[in-house]
Amino acid sequence: MRTFLATLAQHQTLIEQLKSDAEQITQAGQVIANCLAQNGKILFCGNGGSAADCQHIAAELVVRYEQHRKALAAIAMTTDTSILTAHSNDYDFSSVFSRQIEALGQTNDVLCAISTSGHSKNIISAATTAKAQGLTVVALTGGDGGELKHHADIAIIVPSSITARIQEAHILIGHWWCGYIEDLLTERSCFNPHSTSSVE
Repeated sequence: MRTFLATLAQHQTLIEQLKSDAEQITQAGQVIANCLAQNGKILFCGNGGSAADCQHIAAELVVRYEQHRKALAAIAMTTDTSILTAHSNDYDFSSVFSRQIEALGQTNDVLCAISTSGHSKNIISAATTAKAQGLTVVALTGGDGGELKHHADIAIIVPSSITARIQEAHILIGHWWCGYIEDLLTERSCFNPHSTSSVE
């Protein structure tokens, strides 16, 4: 029987290990901030709990995280039930996100592809389509990164095989991105809708 303290210890150990990914996490935050500063948008895709993370992070960007500021362009491609069901019914679930990228993706956009295993076919398809259309791909994954890591410009691989722990790490990273982006864009006055500034 698992205890809460044992689960907490497991969580704390994993979160501590994220120190080794700090450079890539920061780099991804800079890429996302640059995209938003240049009037691009962030597209999110994931399945199950990762789909919930997509919605969560997109909401923090569009509405706000901590600061009162202009809305930031973010779309969780997991939320439109008509698109999701029509495409899955008429075509195939493996391309349910790549189809949306075909419609919505622009060369200055970023795809944040979330898969705890790195093996989800529809997430890999989304990443390959995004790359073909000139988007930058940031992957949040776990385990050994799976195939997804090979299709990402930046792959952040949480070193665990336990889905729940990986998801806990992913939302921590997503929250940090939101705060980091708000700080950077506010500091550089990039919330002007006509700004073409970049952040470093």
